[in-house]
Amino acid sequence: MQQEEITGAEALIRSLIAEGVDRVFGYPGGAIIPVYDKLYDYTDSLTHVLVRHEQGAIHAAQGYARVSGRPGVVIVTSGPAATNVMTGLSDATMDSTPLVVITGQVNESLLGSDAFQETDVVGITQPITKWAYQIRRAEDIPGAVARAFYIAGSGRPGPVVLDIAKNAQNELLQWAGYKRCNFIRSYLPSPEIPEADLRRVADMINAAERPMIISGHGVMIAQAEEALAQLAEKADIPVASTLLGLSTMPTAHPLFKGMVGMHGNVGPNWNTNRADLIVAIGMRFDDRVTGEVEHYAKNARIVHIDIDASEFDKNVPTSATIHGDARKALEGLLPMVIPAKHTEWLATFDAAHRTEYDTVMRDALGDDDPEGPLRMGEVARKVSIAAGSDPVLVTDVGQNQMLSARYFNYSAPRSIITSGGLGTMGFGLPAAIGAKMAAPQRQVCVFCGDGGFQMTMQELGTIMQYGTAVKIIVLNNDYLGNVRQWQAMFYNNRFSQTPMVNPNFIEIARAYGIEAENVAHRRELDAAIRRMMDWPGAYLLNVRVDERDMVFPMTPNGKPVDYIILDRNTTYSPEA
Repeated sequence: MQQEEITGAEALIRSLIAEGVDRVFGYPGGAIIPVYDKLYDYTDSLTHVLVRHEQGAIHAAQGYARVSGRPGVVIVTSGPAATNVMTGLSDATMDSTPLVVITGQVNESLLGSDAFQETDVVGITQPITKWAYQIRRAEDIPGAVARAFYIAGSGRPGPVVLDIAKNAQNELLQWAGYKRCNFIRSYLPSPEIPEADLRRVADMINAAERPMIISGHGVMIAQAEEALAQLAEKADIPVASTLLGLSTMPTAHPLFKGMVGMHGNVGPNWNTNRADLIVAIGMRFDDRVTGEVEHYAKNARIVHIDIDASEFDKNVPTSATIHGDARKALEGLLPMVIPAKHTEWLATFDAAHRTEYDTVMRDALGDDDPEGPLRMGEVARKVSIAAGSDPVLVTDVGQNQMLSARYFNYSAPRSIITSGGLGTMGFGLPAAIGAKMAAPQRQVCVFCGDGGFQMTMQELGTIMQYGTAVKIIVLNNDYLGNVRQWQAMFYNNRFSQTPMVNPNFIEIARAYGIEAENVAHRRELDAAIRRMMDWPGAYLLNVRVDERDMVFPMTPNGKPVDYIILDRNTTYSPEA
């Protein structure tokens, strides 16, 4: 191939396009100007989304990646711009989200001199990324980009950072085309699964009388939803999910029994300590799932299937492991598993669900008091129903997150985008922008609390500029609601620094050209939701909810997973 001479900045743009990137999120600045100047010539091939804050860029890229399954791309400048993406990098690492983040850097000759807007980006980001690399020569750009996309998207996905010195952006190199990376000698992202490991686990499944599957985010990443359903149906195994594993099995599937964890469903939480086998797929056994780890699954043998072997036995001891891609593992197990029925075991989940409905869900859905104040759960359920057959739920963090996740209905994979491991307030609005841009045909509904909404509210400007038709539901109780709940339950109602004085969200939304309305009464809710869904563009619904509303069930920190609070005065006990 005939070579041509181009700048490092142009080599970067061409490399992104060769990787199939069609959209990047970013914010220009001095140390990245050469890239933005060259981007001007490629607007037909590469769309740039100008956010209002660099944190918005990386959360939008996360939303885009989680819905599309492809790495999200961020371009920002040096110094404060680079440090503004650190929260998103940590969030993406914990939630296994593939990102390629490109930061500008001062000229190589100035490195280490405390030059204007110089920051040690690689040093800061190495602990919170899969790979961080500084490029000082133009000729290294194509190869580094190829490695970055391979590392970000393979194995257990995660974020990578390319910190590009300004001189490398301006220097010339000989361009002979782009070669994608599919092998790095020291990196084995998808190990072969020994048949003996599959046989051992299949024998354990076949021998189990009270098995349970916990489906995590890794099932979604591996696109293993169909294999999961086939295995569960063949062996008649109840399936629960982690927060990030929601939508790996449809809500309506008869074997899906809800979510595990601090605010999970009663049946799977209670039966975690009654199961004789737990098959955990693509999940981390984090403390929000296990509760007091010493008393977790005390009667069960645990099988852990994961692409990341460092997760094995990290928090919970296992009886068997399968190191590999979740879909390959499940497809390998299917012919080895014997058809079975676990009718009595499944009935215990259904009995727990009936108790949960009578003691928790009726209240959360507003069924107990038709004239009372609005509840967050009922808003989430009604929005879910009105959103149609294939909506995407995006959440911020807090009560809004747990209640919308609990009461939304899922019918298709990749239907929930939320900050799980890091719990980043302010995640929701920009992530919804990225999600909608990745899947414009799907209805994207983002739930925020009044606190988290204000952390990245400036991204309403991005919605205005690009006409992104997200549906924004602010569950407004004039409090930092999740902290308020803990203060009410464990700190004698001492509401220290949780009450909030909020602005007029309707006027702010309309200033950005976004339709908006307030809802304060139950009689107004259905019609307001319908207006929001029928509106062709973005819409903000500011819903006044009961400040006393709490997320139940709840397993507090330090308690066993089957210590389940149903309300402030009642714990779950089926024998009572």
